[in-house]
Amino acid sequence: MSLVVEVRHRLGDFSLDAGFTAEGGVTALFGRSGSGKTSLIRIIAGLTRPSEGRVQLGDDVLVDTSRRLFVPPHRRRFGYVFQEARLFPHLTVRQNLNYGRWFSPKGARPENPGRIIALLGIGDLLDRQPANLSGGEKQRVAIGRALLASPRLLLMDEPLAALDEERKAEILPYLERLRDEAGIPIVYVSHSVAEVSRLADRVVLMAGGRVEAVGPVSDVLGGPRLASAIDRREAGSVLSGHVETRDAEHGLATIRLDGGAAILVPGAMVSPGDAVRLRIPARDVMVATVRPEGLSALNILEGTVEAIEPDGEGMASLRIACGGDHVRARITALSVERLGLTPGLPVHAVIKTVALE
Repeated sequence: MSLVVEVRHRLGDFSLDAGFTAEGGVTALFGRSGSGKTSLIRIIAGLTRPSEGRVQLGDDVLVDTSRRLFVPPHRRRFGYVFQEARLFPHLTVRQNLNYGRWFSPKGARPENPGRIIALLGIGDLLDRQPANLSGGEKQRVAIGRALLASPRLLLMDEPLAALDEERKAEILPYLERLRDEAGIPIVYVSHSVAEVSRLADRVVLMAGGRVEAVGPVSDVLGGPRLASAIDRREAGSVLSGHVETRDAEHGLATIRLDGGAAILVPGAMVSPGDAVRLRIPARDVMVATVRPEGLSALNILEGTVEAIEPDGEGMASLRIACGGDHVRARITALSVERLGLTPGLPVHAVIKTVALE
């Protein structure tokens, strides 16, 4: 079921002019704070009426300002998960979940509560009060409540932003299961490269109220336009592959990338055959013109320089083709000069295993 968004809206001095099309899976609205992500998802939800434009889910037109058509939020059948869980403090977890079920429309295929509870791992929380839950547990319950309303689309507005790193690590595996098993299209707002790299199927990159790029997560998060949305130090590559083997003694897994190369990563939580996605920070990639020896780094990939992009601040971003994959490296302009790096030059990308996510 495709989601089509083409809207324009003005909020004080801020102007939003954005459009994209999403086909199922997880679509991330990604960008810096103030880029227009939340304004856009509120328009999709029906919480904000745009000045101009159109929103359509499948064959159902929800907004068309040229026809003065506007479907109110309660008739859109969308689930919405906010930054804060917003659970009813006087109700138990079970009662909060049942509240979501009351909004499931007649004739809609009801969600199986047991399936959702198992999916989110909240079975042992049902008789507890929200005050006795951790931040991660509250968010899982909020997601369950949204799912039990049988939504056609799930909107998640930075659901991990209020959590510390430990709580984020706790909830991310459940979000992955939700993506893979729930079968509901998701629009996910975030300014975290790590979250988007791990969860999204495609990225809508936003800056200044405009869409800078739309495409697969590996293309957008490894593309040149990413600098408009993040600090350059966060730039990197997102590669996909499968676990080939796992060395339990050393806690390492061999990943066969889709492009053919093999790479070693910390692999305590994966098994052979698992599909995985790797994020390689550009700042943790060294470049050598000859194959180095005597290094602690376990991953040395042969490749060819495809592009060199100076940033005007004494640094440069290199795009290196390694078989069918592309790795980005961030090095000094002086290193580019001393190594004589030019597009087409064979090089070796040296990647520290401990830097991989």
